[in-house]
Amino acid sequence: MLIVELLIIMFLVSIAAGLVGSLVGLGGGVVVIPILTIGLGVDIHYAIGASIVSVIATSSGAAATYVRDKMTNLRVGMFLELGTTSGAIVGALIAAYANSVILELVFGVILLASLLPLIRQIGEDVPENPELSGLSKKLKLTGSYVETDGSTVDYNATRPVEGLAGMVVAGLISGLLGIGSGTFKVLSMDLAMKLPMKVSTTTSNFMIGVTAAASAGIYFVRGDVNPVIVAPVALGILIGAFVGARLLTRARNPTVRKLFAIVLALAGAEMVLRALGI
Repeated sequence: MLIVELLIIMFLVSIAAGLVGSLVGLGGGVVVIPILTIGLGVDIHYAIGASIVSVIATSSGAAATYVRDKMTNLRVGMFLELGTTSGAIVGALIAAYANSVILELVFGVILLASLLPLIRQIGEDVPENPELSGLSKKLKLTGSYVETDGSTVDYNATRPVEGLAGMVVAGLISGLLGIGSGTFKVLSMDLAMKLPMKVSTTTSNFMIGVTAAASAGIYFVRGDVNPVIVAPVALGILIGAFVGARLLTRARNPTVRKLFAIVLALAGAEMVLRALGI
């Protein structure tokens, strides 16, 4: 395959990855890494390096729109970043020594198992708004946004400690596998903290760039960031993220949750199958 054709394919695939990533709060690495490695024969280390940089592009492309529309909860995001950045740095440091096959198998199984509680509330539009108490009250983890029909949705975050623990795991995964770990971020905010799905995905989009930036420098120093691969991937994901951000503002929470469940199932299955060599 000619180098120009290869770069064009990378660019087009990355647009799709950025679109999906911005809609459901993922970094796009779940889509990009398997296509680069399995479909295009790119070395896994370069694929992860490109994914890490592209995750920052996804966050930059979508987060601005979501913050402007007041869907992203910055207070919740910055609190949870304490866990994700710490986990990301540790994950990146031990990535060279970890057995990636076992990691992918474990994380894939966890993702598939997470489908059950997600499916139970698949049709839920806005979760019940609990009373603000404890640490959530002290940190003022509350917010509101305007829905597609013009109504204002008020919400409070619950169980911040459980949410923070989930973010540590998400950060570890991001540093170890370079996939942005948006799935674990969204699950923590949606299932543990009971945030509306659109708030979970938009806040995740804001967070994944910070998480990736915490570990990107380590991959750069190791020489895993190849500019020839990163350029078309990052540009494509950035374009896709802008388009996805516009679509999400018009979508309902159940629609976003259904799309997220599909992507979650595909991501979990892809991780398990790749770990098993299938």
